[in-house]
Amino acid sequence: MLKNLSIQNYALIERLNLSPHQAFNVVTGETGAGKSIMLGAISLILGNRADKKVLFDEEEKCVVEAIFDISAYQMAPVFEDEELDYEQNTVIRREISANGKSRAFVNDTPVTLEVLAKITQRLIDIHSQHDNLLLSAEDYQRYILDSYAQNQSFLQAYQEVFKNYQKHLKAYQNLLAEQANAQKEFDYNKFLLEELQKANLVAGEQESLEQELGILENAEELKAKLSEGLVSLQEGDFAVLTVLRNLNKILEKLSEYAPDYERLSERTETILEELKDVSQELESLYESTEYDPERIEQIQVRLDEIERLQKKHRASSIADLLVIQADLEVKVQKVLNFDEELAKHRQQSEESFEIAKKQAVELSEKRKTVIEHIEKEVATLFVELGMPNAVLKIEVQETEPTISGIDKVGFLFSANKGIAPQEIKNVASGGEFSRLMLAIKYILAGKTAMPTLVFDEIDTGISGEIALKMGKMIQEMSKNHQILTITHLPQIAAQGDKHYFVYKEDTHNRTFSRIKELSFSERVEEIAQMISGSKTSESALQSAKELLNN
Repeated sequence: MLKNLSIQNYALIERLNLSPHQAFNVVTGETGAGKSIMLGAISLILGNRADKKVLFDEEEKCVVEAIFDISAYQMAPVFEDEELDYEQNTVIRREISANGKSRAFVNDTPVTLEVLAKITQRLIDIHSQHDNLLLSAEDYQRYILDSYAQNQSFLQAYQEVFKNYQKHLKAYQNLLAEQANAQKEFDYNKFLLEELQKANLVAGEQESLEQELGILENAEELKAKLSEGLVSLQEGDFAVLTVLRNLNKILEKLSEYAPDYERLSERTETILEELKDVSQELESLYESTEYDPERIEQIQVRLDEIERLQKKHRASSIADLLVIQADLEVKVQKVLNFDEELAKHRQQSEESFEIAKKQAVELSEKRKTVIEHIEKEVATLFVELGMPNAVLKIEVQETEPTISGIDKVGFLFSANKGIAPQEIKNVASGGEFSRLMLAIKYILAGKTAMPTLVFDEIDTGISGEIALKMGKMIQEMSKNHQILTITHLPQIAAQGDKHYFVYKEDTHNRTFSRIKELSFSERVEEIAQMISGSKTSESALQSAKELLNN
C-alpha cells in the first residue's frame, strides 16, 4: 500500500505531497492540469528512464519519493536476494540531478534501475486505456491464470526445478563444446605425448650424460693424470704412502714415552688409511677410464634428442619436459574420458528434465482448471459493464518447457454476436479494452495480494449507468486493495474515499501544477461541474449530492 508520495521539481510540479487513502482514491481535474504529469513522476520509481528535461527548475534536482507498507507482499526473499534491508515501511526514492544523472534508492541503499523495477513492479500497477499491450502479452495472460488459480508457490517450486534442469543442460552443452574443441587438438597432443613417453626421460639424466661425455672425450689426459697421481702415492722411496708408513712406525715407537706421541701415531694411522682408500679409488678410476668412441656417439645422440625436445617444447630442462608430458597426459586422458563424462551429464540433464516436465504438466492442469471459471466470471461482469454479447475465450497450447511452464496462453475477445473471438489487440476498442481489463483485475482482486492499482482514465468511452457500475466495481475492489483512479466521470469520482483535485496555478512568469484534497462541499462543487460544465446548475449540484450520498 502506498502511504505517501512526494514529488519535487518535476515538469510543472514544484512540490507535491500525497497521503492516499488505503482504499479508493479518485483524482480529477481539467485536461492538461497535470494528472498525467503526476503519473509520469510515479513512473520514475517504477524504473522508467528520464533526463534533465523533466526538471521544473533546471538548477535543482528532481526527487520522487514513495513510502510503501509492504507487509502483505511476502517480499523479504526479494530483498534478501538483492542484499537490501527489508523494512515493513519501505522508502523508494528516485533522483534526477541537474546534469541529467539518475540515482535510485531502496531504504537509502543505492540500486540499479533493474533492481528498482524488480521491487516496485510488485508495489504499484499503472493501467491506462492505452495499456492493451499488457493484456495482449502472453506472460501477463499466463500470470492471470496463475493468480486466479493461486499457483504462486507451485510455480516457484517448478521454476526452481526448471533452473536445476537448465544448470545440468548447460553443463552438458559446455562439455559437448569442450569435447569438440579438444578433439581438434587430440591427435596432435597424442603425438606429442607418445614422442615424450618414447624418449623415457629421467630427471637429472642430461646433467649426468654431459658429465660422462666430458670424461670420455678427455679420457687420455685424465688417465695420464691418474697415473701420475698413483705414482706419487705408491711408487719410490719418496711416495706419499711410503713416507707416511715410515712416519707412522716412528710415532709408534715414540708413543710409549708420552701420550702426545700416541695421539699423533693414531692420527697418522687414520690419514694413512684414508690415503689407501684414495689410492684404491684412483686405481679403479684409472682402470675404468677408457676412450670409447661408440659410447661417446651414443651419449651425443641422446643429448641431441633431449635438446631437440627442449627446443620443440621451449623447455630449458628435462624437468620442464616432464611437466609438459604430465599436462599432455591429462589432456589426452580427458578426451578419452569424454564419453563417460558426457553420458553422466546427459543422464543428469534428462532426469532433471523429466522432473521439470512432470511438474510443468501439473502446473498446466492447475491453470486449465480455472479457465472456465474465469470465462464465466468475466462474462457476468461484461453484462454489468454494458457488453452483454462480449466473450472472452482462453486458449492453452502445449509448448516445450520454459521457465514459465509448458503453456502458451492466448486470450481471445469478441464484443459482438456472430464475430469469432480474436486476439485482443486486433478487436478491442479503447472502451471495450478498459472494461475487459477492469473485469480481469476485479476477479483477481479476491485471489491475490495485488499492488496499489492506478487506473488512468480507463472509463473512456462509457457513461451513465455503466459508469456507475464501473465505479461500484472499483469501490468493491478497494475493500482489499488500494486504488488510485484518474477519471472524468462523476459517477466514478463520487465513489472515492478520498478525492484529489489537480489544477493549474499561473503566476506572472510561471505555471504550476497543484493538487489538493477536496472537502465534502468542494467535492459537491467539483462533481457538479463534471456533470454540467464550469457553470454549475442547481440540478447538477443536487445530482452531485445524490451521487456522493449513494
